[in-house]
Amino acid sequence: MTTLAKKKINIVSLQIIKEDHQWYSKRYVRSPDDAAEIARQYLGNPDREHLIAICLNTKYEPTHIETISIGTLSSTVYTPREIFKTAIIANSAAIVIAHNHPSGNPEPSNEDQQMAKRVQETGKLLGIQLLDCIILGDNSYISMKEVDLC
Repeated sequence: MTTLAKKKINIVSLQIIKEDHQWYSKRYVRSPDDAAEIARQYLGNPDREHLIAICLNTKYEPTHIETISIGTLSSTVYTPREIFKTAIIANSAAIVIAHNHPSGNPEPSNEDQQMAKRVQETGKLLGIQLLDCIILGDNSYISMKEVDLC
């Protein structure tokens, strides 16, 4: 008779650790302008692509912001899993994702459009609404929701 070796199972606890905070002038995200303002304030003017998620409660009040990915001059790599990780732990009702284009041109690429669709589909499955996808350029932005790409 063969005895099977015991397997260890880790017992874990998940929590969000607040690293810092950011003040913002508007209490709610009611428009793409509001989301772009929060994203621009958080990101500043980086020289590489950064993708962030802004987590919102049921009243569309921002509760958490996380940098999901820092990429290169022209791209960043991520999966929907990374985007929704904080949103799930934070009990978010909705999210806005935003990234910058260091070139200064906020026009969405084919990759941006595909990403928005994947994130939107994943959000529907999870019950977390993708409110918008914002692309920041030099002193401008594009709301992919406003141009029916999100």
